Parts: sequence; C-alpha cells; structure tokens
Amino acid sequence: MLLPRNRSGRSVIQSAIDIKRWQQQPPSAVEARPARCPACGAASCPLGGAIRLQGHGRRERQVWGPASPDHRPEVISVTARRYRCLSCGAVLLVVPRGVLGRRAYSAAAIGFALALWGLALATAAEVRRRVGPAKILGDSAVTGWATLRRWARDVAQRRLFAEAPGPSPPPSLRQSAASAATALVASADPTTRALPIEHRAILGAAHAA
Repeated sequence: MLLPRNRSGRSVIQSAIDIKRWQQQPPSAVEARPARCPACGAASCPLGGAIRLQGHGRRERQVWGPASPDHRPEVISVTARRYRCLSCGAVLLVVPRGVLGRRAYSAAAIGFALALWGLALATAAEVRRRVGPAKILGDSAVTGWATLRRWARDVAQRRLFAEAPGPSPPPSLRQSAASAATALVASADPTTRALPIEHRAILGAAHAA
C-alpha cells in the first residue's frame, strides 16, 4: 500500500512501509509499485491491459539521523525501487515512509531537530550533536548549525512540512521551527502523550513528511 499523496516531489513517492521494516524485508517490485503515475496519472496496472509502470532497477539511498531520540545519529542505506512509466516516460523512485526527496536526513530526524531547537530551546550546537552523524566539523559548527537554520527557513517558506500551519506574522527562524514542531507533535498518536515533546515530534514527522 502506498500513501495517497506524493509529498516529496514528483519523482519520489513514499511507501506506507517505514524505514525499519523496509530494511528488514525490502518489498518486491510488485509490492512497491505505485497504483498510478504521479506525473501523468496513468494507472500502473489497468484492468485487462499491460503494466504501465514497469520496474526500472534499484537505487541506494542514504538516510541520516538517529533511529529514535535515544539513539546516536547514524547513516544507513536503503534500497529504493525505480519504475518507468510507459505512458509518459517519467522515472519514479519509491522509498520508505519518512525518506524525503532531495534531503539526506529522514523526516523524523528533521522533526526531532526542529522540536529540540524550537520547543526544548536547545542550542543549535546541541541539536547538531544529537541529530547530525558527521564526526568532522568546521569552525562554524562549534556554536551553530547551518542545516538547522535552512530547515527552519524551508518550513517558513512552505518547502518542508508544508501541511503544518504557519504562524502569522512571519516569525523568526526559531519560531518557525517551534510552529512546525508543534504541528508535528499534534499529529503523533494520542497514546504517546506521556513522552517528551521532542520524542512525539519524531513520531509525528515520520507520518507527516
């Protein structure tokens, strides 16, 4: 089963299968095939007709960030499935839920970072330590993290977690992070209310990407 909307860009489609389960048991070409092409809308397997979205190989994707709030940041690799639409020629990449198009970090990792910075008021350097897997840092990373500010800017400009309601008037970057994180927390399962707020942001982000 695939999520009904393509939320990471036209050529990248998120499966309903999460990263952990995808790694444990990668789906077959049949299981991962989208119901239709997001570029032209053609059905992938029209009734009585030939398959229109055909398997087009695989592609390794790196995914950065901690697997959970209590884990150290890491870099893992997932094998995404590629398909080619015979109707329009589009090449599609099907990835696990939580893998974002054109972003190295998982949606959960980004949501965690925004919550730490915007809600828990952690320093940018502390957020980088808990979310970023890089071991060698430049001088600017000692006190800040440019990637975190870029995420907050993308949130404010509706390029990241676009369905999260934005505050008005335009806020600071930290306020943008807090607003997005609050929306992600609200989308987490109600049974997680006893967890710290940044933990709930991870859970909400994994489903809101």
